[in-house]
Amino acid sequence: MSEKKTGVESLIVWQASIDLAVKVCQEILNLLPSNEKFALAPQLQRPLQSIPANITEGYGCYYYQDNVRFGYIARGSLEETISHLTLACKLGCFSKVVLHSFMQLTNELRRMLNGYIAFLNRSKRGENEPGAEHQEDPNKDTTNDLLLEPLALSADSP
Repeated sequence: MSEKKTGVESLIVWQASIDLAVKVCQEILNLLPSNEKFALAPQLQRPLQSIPANITEGYGCYYYQDNVRFGYIARGSLEETISHLTLACKLGCFSKVVLHSFMQLTNELRRMLNGYIAFLNRSKRGENEPGAEHQEDPNKDTTNDLLLEPLALSADSP
């Protein structure tokens, strides 16, 4: 009898990201030549590990906007992983056939991430909770607000 998965472990997109990370670690990292063990290997491992980590971090956030943002970061890490795999192939670390099999996995994971992000945007979990409408605009430049605040205080002073 298998144990029922709960929390982030129940997400198929998270499971697929873990499976990709394990597969790359087991099948690709050992193929890298010794001169790439300290250069390309860590560059490949960081975004690869970041994919499930960001899915998990987003899952732990209550507001859907935060979860979506971490989904975008996970997707960016997936694209970075693809870039490093492509570079390793072009450097001759493994064949195009091996790269193609990993591209199939990454394309499927990209499709899952896009679907998960779309689901989060539709569901809007936490949208009506107290404080949800008090999201700061990340594009708003508050530099002048901070500079003007002391001036306003001094203008009222005698």
